[in-house]
Amino acid sequence: MKKDFLSLIDFTQEELLAFVSRSAELKALRKKGTPHQPLKGKTLGMIFNKPSTRTRISFEVGMFDLGGHSLFLTADHLQLNRGESLKDSAKVLSRYLDGILIRTFDHQEVLELAEHADVPVINGLTDLNHPVQILADLLTIQEKINRIEGVKVAYIGDGNNVTYSWMMAASILDMDLRVASPPGHCLDKPGNLGPLGTVEFMEDPYEAVKSADVIYTDVWVSMGQEDETEAKKSALKNYQINKDLVDAAGKNVLVMHCLPAHREEEITSEVLDGPHSVVLDQAENRLHTQKAILEKLLSNGAG
Repeated sequence: MKKDFLSLIDFTQEELLAFVSRSAELKALRKKGTPHQPLKGKTLGMIFNKPSTRTRISFEVGMFDLGGHSLFLTADHLQLNRGESLKDSAKVLSRYLDGILIRTFDHQEVLELAEHADVPVINGLTDLNHPVQILADLLTIQEKINRIEGVKVAYIGDGNNVTYSWMMAASILDMDLRVASPPGHCLDKPGNLGPLGTVEFMEDPYEAVKSADVIYTDVWVSMGQEDETEAKKSALKNYQINKDLVDAAGKNVLVMHCLPAHREEEITSEVLDGPHSVVLDQAENRLHTQKAILEKLLSNGAG
């Protein structure tokens, strides 16, 4: 039976930690130059309805490292723009491919694709969540702090898909998450959170970062929200990750950003390029964690 990677909430604590552990092993193998190609002869179809730098490149390189092949597909390359249903596309693609990655706007499209595909489907990002990013973040935290359980994360800024996935991760993995957003920019607390960690919402970013191990932020204006740019900049101007906010957290705090960053908006260059920043480690770790997902889902087609 196939296993999809659609949302973190679909996995247990043990399964998520196993992904992190395997990611570290795959990273070590790559750094040693040790060949590891369990996906030789496998092909991943990658549907991109949203543009990408890190997601596309890391999945393509990941499939190559694992001995497989990837196909970059946009709506213009498929018949979806001409009225073919996702159901029909899923059934046809399943006859050619060993797995499907999709990066799109509407989360329902991912769910529908997974429902009708006979091969594993991986969510590369939707407007609702971004699970592959958070898995890379968890590996980064494990590397830098040497633990995940009990880590305190302060998410500062606009409530978005990354925030949502962080809520899932914190609740499953016994982490403490504080989300600081201005009124009107905070997500509703999902009803399907896990039973372990705590998720708190507040308006004051300085309160959120007190005793935090990690300060996390993302762009204020997500793809597809360009018409809200000025309104969001105005509402979020006091939620910038700058030196004052970092200093309020403590000398050992990590600063994380899933990139791309809009410098001098949600984060200053001083912080992004500074000693607390681990954003490049996050970006690299997308490769290693996604290889763990690909290896697990495509090598045997089951969880």
